Order: sequence, then C-alpha cells, then structure tokens
Amino acid sequence: MDTHRIMQLALELAGLDEIPADSAIYQPGEDIERVIIGIDIDTTELILAEEEGYDLAISHHPMGGEAFINFHRVLARHIDLLVTAGVPRDAAKQAVLPMMEEQRIAHAMRNYDRAPSIARLIDMPYMNIHTPLDEIGRRRMADACAALAPTNTVADLIEHFRAVFGEFRHALTTIEPVVGAPENQLGRIAVAHGAGTNGGYPVAKVYFTHGIDTVIYIHCAPRDIVRLRQEFPDKNLVVTGHIASDSVGINPFIAALEERGMEVTAISGIVAP
Repeated sequence: MDTHRIMQLALELAGLDEIPADSAIYQPGEDIERVIIGIDIDTTELILAEEEGYDLAISHHPMGGEAFINFHRVLARHIDLLVTAGVPRDAAKQAVLPMMEEQRIAHAMRNYDRAPSIARLIDMPYMNIHTPLDEIGRRRMADACAALAPTNTVADLIEHFRAVFGEFRHALTTIEPVVGAPENQLGRIAVAHGAGTNGGYPVAKVYFTHGIDTVIYIHCAPRDIVRLRQEFPDKNLVVTGHIASDSVGINPFIAALEERGMEVTAISGIVAP
C-alpha cells in the first residue's frame, strides 16, 4: 500500500468522501509494510522511525502544512452535528462560526513546516489522519449510547462505556460528569466529537438550550465547565478523556492495517483496546 491508499482506507472506515482539512500527507511513500503510529508524531518520532526502519509514520493530530492552516474548516462539522440533534441551523452557526474564526487566526500563527520539513529532509513518509479516525470513534460511542434509555443515569453511561471500550478501562484518565451528577438521568444524548476539537461553552450551550440533556465531549476547558455549571445545573456534560477517546477511533484503523498485512507499532499515547 502507499500513503494515498492508506488515507483512502481511513476515509472508507469513517464513511467520508474526501480528505478533511485537518488531515494530510506531508511526505508520500510507497510499498509500505511497517508503520509507526501515535497520537502525536513529531520530529523526534520521525527520526526514530527512520532509524528503526519504518516505512511510514502516522500522526493522529495535525502536524503542519495545510492541516494547520485550514484546521478551522473542520469545525464546521459541529454545525452538522448540532442540526442533526435538532438545533436550528442559524443557532448552530452562531455558536460555531466565532470559534472557527478564532482557530483560523490561532493556527495561522503556528510554524506549519517544522515537522514536515524534517520528514522531507530524511525522506520519511509521513502523514496525519485526524477527523476520519475521530469520526470512527464518534460513531462507536454514539452506537454505545443508543443501547441506553433516556431513564438510564450518567453512572450507567460511564459503566457501559467502560464495559464496551477497553480504551476507557485501560486509560489513566476517568470518564466523569463535569457538569451534572452521576445519578442524573441521561435524557437526550449528543456525542459532540469528530469536528476538529470540542465545541467548548458555546456549542454545549446551544445543545442544552435546544433539548439535549447530556452532551459528551472528549475534553473541555475548565473555564467553559465553570460557566456551564452555573447556567445549566440540571444538564449533564460528560468528559470521556482525550487520549482514551482518540484511541477508540484509532484502534479500528490499526486493526484494518494489520488485516492488510502491515506491521503496526502504536506509540505516543495510544491506549490498547
């Protein structure tokens, strides 16, 4: 397989038609048999991969190039998730567009060629696959939520997630309701993942004000949690843990590569299933 076909495999597994703006092939490669993959594969890991004879290094998180510069565009996926959950499109846009502009400015400030330039220099095939793998994880978590009733509690959700996903059992982090309480009923649930990064206060707020009772994020800033606690004491925001949740989407992709005969080494935070 080559880097293009590996990217296409990720898209197929995620049910996506095109490469999202936060995913990229920085240095193409062919005849790939040995792969090293991690949540963050940067310059140090690239040099390690070259020294250890790997054919390809895959980072989950964006590491440069257009995946940095255009990262803000994938946040528009929050709009689609909100609309699917019953939020009017205008209200969804009002919650998401300011965040997209903030991310556009922030990512334009970053050194977008640091790691890709090293990959070119040592001729190390290198890519990152972000939204496709997060979408796999989002769908898996949404499917798990579908097995629960609105009358189930947050504690039931946490127990169910831990039973279904080894990543949550094996991680050092815990799943916790950062807004609400374990004994609260779930009501209507939305898994807000697979859209670049979490939606913070504005996205959770618009979910809550349009009939969603439990929002699932994989991470959330403390300042946003404080505001949501103050304004929505009867709602639930459940944080599942960044690295564990990323791994829920990455591990099926690793399995798919291995099924195709590749040797895959998982490093840099990936939690075993």
